[in-house]
Amino acid sequence: MDFDALSLSDQRNLIKSKQMDASDLAAACYRQIERLNPTLNAFITVIPPEAAELPGNGSMPLFGLPVAVKDLYDTKGIRTTGGSKFFADRVPEEDAVVVQKIKKAGAFIIGKTNTHEIALGVTNNNPHFGACRNPWDIARTPGGSSGGSAVAVATGMALAALGTDTGGSIRIPASLCGVVGLKPTYGRVSLRGILPLSWNLDHAGPITRKVEDAALMLQVMGGYDELDPASVKTLPGDYSSHLRDPIRERKFALAIGHFIEEAADPEVLQAVRAAAKVLEEQGAVIEEINVDFLKEAAIANAIMTQADGAAFHRERLKEHPDWFGEDVRQRLETGAGFTSSEYALARRAQAEIRRRCELLFDDYDVLLLPSTPITAPVLEGENAVERARQLTRFTAPFNLTGLPALSVPCGFSSEGLPIGLQIVSRAWNESGALRAGYAYQQAVEWHKQKPDLVSE
Repeated sequence: MDFDALSLSDQRNLIKSKQMDASDLAAACYRQIERLNPTLNAFITVIPPEAAELPGNGSMPLFGLPVAVKDLYDTKGIRTTGGSKFFADRVPEEDAVVVQKIKKAGAFIIGKTNTHEIALGVTNNNPHFGACRNPWDIARTPGGSSGGSAVAVATGMALAALGTDTGGSIRIPASLCGVVGLKPTYGRVSLRGILPLSWNLDHAGPITRKVEDAALMLQVMGGYDELDPASVKTLPGDYSSHLRDPIRERKFALAIGHFIEEAADPEVLQAVRAAAKVLEEQGAVIEEINVDFLKEAAIANAIMTQADGAAFHRERLKEHPDWFGEDVRQRLETGAGFTSSEYALARRAQAEIRRRCELLFDDYDVLLLPSTPITAPVLEGENAVERARQLTRFTAPFNLTGLPALSVPCGFSSEGLPIGLQIVSRAWNESGALRAGYAYQQAVEWHKQKPDLVSE
């Protein structure tokens, strides 16, 4: 059976009706891990089958489903490294809140996925645990920092995965690996038990093969946590029941302007315009809008990320700077060097751009733009890090504003590399972004494509 062709709910229902055993799903994922992980290095820690906690309640929404967890999330009794030498042997005494939730929903943790060191970077070229590689071309980056999670899902090593996103770290690897990545509204999902990078910009969210799977995962992951200072008390979200509602006559904004066009490869722009056309054919009203104001958002996000990271890691940076990889140490030192005035101006930009986005979404249901301006750059070699820095350009603004943003596959480059469409909506309107993403997904076949490695 082709497990990848089924949604998470389909798989759960097959197990519940005893047409398939949960152990079959697990065995299929473990076979892929055994076959592909030595090449792709998606996992830092694989939890052996005998140690995996298999649930036994068919009413659970994730009953029997193998889920990979980014190695920033605390997992009870299982080492949680943060991709860092500092935490290489750390074994938490309890699970992160989100891990507790997915376990309670019936999922079992199949392993802890590779990440860019302390999540401060997007290449996933980790100096302590090895580089994670893109399954579409192993010479290229999968994106980061949740690269291992995206690779695991793209290759069937897990059916879904948990990621984190401070400047694009869910949406970037989802885009570069040809899967779905969702960054919810800031405060929607508890961050308690997740290694911080920026207290002000961190988001937790799912990576899946299909949009409906992302909706299901968010249904489980979301909710108020009174012990998390970033958590916001809102009405519980319902992300699946309106997923199939028509998009006819809904107004969608297509991002244009210098900020978009000066950075994006022509093939990426062409794919996103083609995606907008598909949505227009389904009845959506597409209007072009200039988003040049987002450039300031990307700059402010970078300042806050590095400064907040330097604050959190200040003692480690002081005592053992040599324990950090060179690229991460440089970013932390840059962050430590920002003045209070520079940080205050970044926070002011945050408030101003958040308001501009609120006004934009008074007129439009969603904003369409590329997830990344380029496809996956090479992992190593001349200009590799510099090219990788371009990857956050279109994602970082929505960490700064805290708005929900979804990346869905929307095509391939002439080199056979995935391209992602980013769908952004107003705060707390994950349902709107998911509905648009689902409508697009149903009209195309991109999400069904698999890397050659998977079927060899």
